[in-house]
Amino acid sequence: MDDNPAPLTTAWLRDFRRGLRAWFKRSARDLPWRRTRDPYAIWLSEIMLQQTQVETVKPYFQRFLAALPTIATLATAEEQQVLRLWEGLGYYRRARQLHAAARKIVAEHEGRFPTDPEAVARLPGIGRYTAGAILSITFDQRRPILEANTLRLFSRLLAYDGQATSAAGQRLLWAAAEAVLPARDVGRFNQALMELGSEVCRGRVPRCDDCPAARLCQARLRGLQNEIPRPKPRKQFEKVSEAAVLIRRRGRVLVIQWPDGRRWAGLWDFPRFVVQDGNAAERRHELIENVLRMTGVTISPGEHRKTIRHGVTRFRITLDCYEAQYVLHNGAGEGLVQKWVRPAELEHLPLSSTGRKLAGLLTF
Repeated sequence: MDDNPAPLTTAWLRDFRRGLRAWFKRSARDLPWRRTRDPYAIWLSEIMLQQTQVETVKPYFQRFLAALPTIATLATAEEQQVLRLWEGLGYYRRARQLHAAARKIVAEHEGRFPTDPEAVARLPGIGRYTAGAILSITFDQRRPILEANTLRLFSRLLAYDGQATSAAGQRLLWAAAEAVLPARDVGRFNQALMELGSEVCRGRVPRCDDCPAARLCQARLRGLQNEIPRPKPRKQFEKVSEAAVLIRRRGRVLVIQWPDGRRWAGLWDFPRFVVQDGNAAERRHELIENVLRMTGVTISPGEHRKTIRHGVTRFRITLDCYEAQYVLHNGAGEGLVQKWVRPAELEHLPLSSTGRKLAGLLTF
């Protein structure tokens, strides 16, 4: 009797592997990280691709490697350079963990990416999926992977109608991801699985007619391909109003650096904070009080310049940007790192996406 999750019999696995390999041979996309077996490049691509579209990642991947081509150069780089290269990709914690992991590799593994799974798992920012992807693609280790695309793929192949992210669902789907792996050329096979999930076994409208596993897919055989996997519970978003202030002083503008534990840790920004709805006089008071609290600087608020609406995790933020003039410095505020810079200097500082938009408003 097979130990694999039903219906993954020996015959099923043979047919699935054969069909997937043939499909990938003719359909694989030409992606920059598929042209190398360098573990650093594969690792970088996997971190960048977390929660980010392939087309978005391509130019960042190439620019990052051009600036920091090895683990050693990444390890010795200043964090500000790493964050500036990452700027616009979002989820900046990924960049900081990548940087910390490179330093750990240099300190503990002589600058070479480790091949031991336990050592890889101890690196900052690397979980089970990322470790499996790197070790299989780079070193051809027989390691399963389960991410958004393959999770959907295996849910349909097995017609698993439970919650795929539950403990039971994860056990079953990880077992399936391991069961399908061949004995060799595992990295390419894992890439084929991700490609099939991304390009054919899509979320809302799966392209079953183009799928090499269509006749093996239990969800399709039962007419459930549009119902599986079960949708996650809808996120509840919280609306938040914030204000950012461009404080001018003798041709310079005040910027702060967010500390660890805060949103956009390590990035520079203009003073920004949560505000309440109110009239113009109340908003003016809020600007003065909050800037003083944060920075120790007293300001004279000016005109409203721009409104930006954006999302961060579970928040839907309305950000209003205001001009202000420096009056005097009263103290340390919250102790945030801060400095006065000329607008041209902002080009060299890592900012959030909204911070970069605000920087574009500066004219003197």
